Amino acid sequence: MRLHKVFTIAKRDYVATVRTKAFVFGLVVAPILFGGGSIGMAFLRGKPDLRDRHVAIVDHTGVVAQPLIDAAQEKNKREMFDKTTHRQIAARYVFEVIAPAADRRQQLLELSGRVRGKSLSAFLEVGKDALRPPKPGDDDDPLDLDVGRKTGPDQRVSYYTNAGGVDEMRMWLNGPISDGVRLARLAQLGVDIKQNPFLAATVRIEGLRLVERDEKTGAIGDARKRSELEFFVPLGVAMILAMIVMVGSAPMLQNVTQDKSQRIVETLLGAVTPLELMTGKVLGSAAVSVTSSLLYVIAGVVAVNAMGVAGLLPLTIIPWFYVYLLTDVVMLCAFAAALGACASTPQDAQNLAIVLLTPVMLPLFMLVTVLREPNGALATAASLFPPFTPILMLLRQAMPNGVPAWQPWVGLAGALVFAAATVWAASRIFRVAILMQGKPPRLGEALHWALKG
Repeated sequence: MRLHKVFTIAKRDYVATVRTKAFVFGLVVAPILFGGGSIGMAFLRGKPDLRDRHVAIVDHTGVVAQPLIDAAQEKNKREMFDKTTHRQIAARYVFEVIAPAADRRQQLLELSGRVRGKSLSAFLEVGKDALRPPKPGDDDDPLDLDVGRKTGPDQRVSYYTNAGGVDEMRMWLNGPISDGVRLARLAQLGVDIKQNPFLAATVRIEGLRLVERDEKTGAIGDARKRSELEFFVPLGVAMILAMIVMVGSAPMLQNVTQDKSQRIVETLLGAVTPLELMTGKVLGSAAVSVTSSLLYVIAGVVAVNAMGVAGLLPLTIIPWFYVYLLTDVVMLCAFAAALGACASTPQDAQNLAIVLLTPVMLPLFMLVTVLREPNGALATAASLFPPFTPILMLLRQAMPNGVPAWQPWVGLAGALVFAAATVWAASRIFRVAILMQGKPPRLGEALHWALKG
């Protein structure tokens, strides 16, 4: 292989890409598209809906409603206002106690109409046996929304709403309902809660990291407090890698197809071999990906330092980030070159784009599962599966607990072997398909070219 010709093609593709307005525009737009959901959630969290939430309570016990309202009012006091600015940051919950009617179904229908008419946000129905202690095997959650549980309807507190999606009100009410039922049970047992307020006090749970010994001094240090932002850092690192890989490899598919349809490759193949042409294009795309990644890596480091959470970003993963980036980009760009060579028109290339991006999209669907149990069997196996290794292994390495020392090296070895096999197979397909015109080859034909040339 004549390296000077390969580098000439790589340079030509690199310069042609980074000089375009689309490249500069993409550097700004791509993070917004990938992180737009998080940015939007953060923006909306800063502008919450502060309208009062009106909730009706139908209490068949006659004693649960008031303790429930008291518990809710205490929660209102704690959460409605910012402790520093004293500005209202959460909605106020307003309760209305309604006596049970003789016709229960008619009453539920009327209250449902009020919810539909928006005079109520939701309503609760406290079963007449809600204070009865659950039997062994019963569900002891007083807010029972599921049908078919072992507890009967008279033992439950039923919650009625027409809310869709994530129901924040249901989650907010869960604590006051549990506290209200608990306080009513204590009162039923003759315990005066006013004389014993500690019985209703909430126990604060503080999340701490594991205790460690200093390797230099041998002293046992204090456990560090866990940050609520811990999972954002590894998630952000994995998303940045996926974004750069997708943005860096996707254009290869269209570029090869366009050069083929315009017969530019016929001129180039007069001076270089098909393998040299593909290798040059792959190296050019890899250089573009590295260039764009520098901006995001520097911006990420600056951002975590500005937020005061620099300790959550282990700088040792940055070399791994670039190793995984180059491995993934080379693999997908070679794959894209083969697919682009098989396509006859830009429309054919668009249809193949989903095939190209599958090795990136599938790991993204598993991010939440891996975040929940990063060292579980599923997360470990998935991160050692070569097409998924770059994103999932990097995600696990960026988490506070890290991974066993051998796993990144085994995962990287598998990813490199898989990338080499992909490049080898793609080059054989590219060599045959790049000059073919007309009907795109079938899958069987492409596999035959990959195996036998």
